[in-house]
Amino acid sequence: MIGKFEANKDLIQELTSSGARRVGNIAGIITGTVSEVTREIGEWITDAIEMNEAAAAARRDAAESGGREDDPGVRDGAESRDVVTGSTAPVRESRVVLDADIVDAETADPGPSGKRY
Repeated sequence: MIGKFEANKDLIQELTSSGARRVGNIAGIITGTVSEVTREIGEWITDAIEMNEAAAAARRDAAESGGREDDPGVRDGAESRDVVTGSTAPVRESRVVLDADIVDAETADPGPSGKRY
């Protein structure tokens, strides 16, 4: 039979070991959660950057096509006279319709196995 001192030592040893395992498990859960949240925030920011780049590309495309005579944004009958030179210039409609490719952010950059990480 074991004495009271040894029984208490074994109890403290087991409680300490169990507590350390539990704290380790909790730390692992927290670490995984922080990692997943960081990944989600990073992907959200990446989506915002891609949308901003697409909008900038659309603006560049619209600016490049601004001087074309066959542009449907120019109204045929409406012209404005320049006061200084007396020349007429076509009046552009204020609405701009852009034709752009749609990029699915979830499949744009798959990992080596085809899954996004």
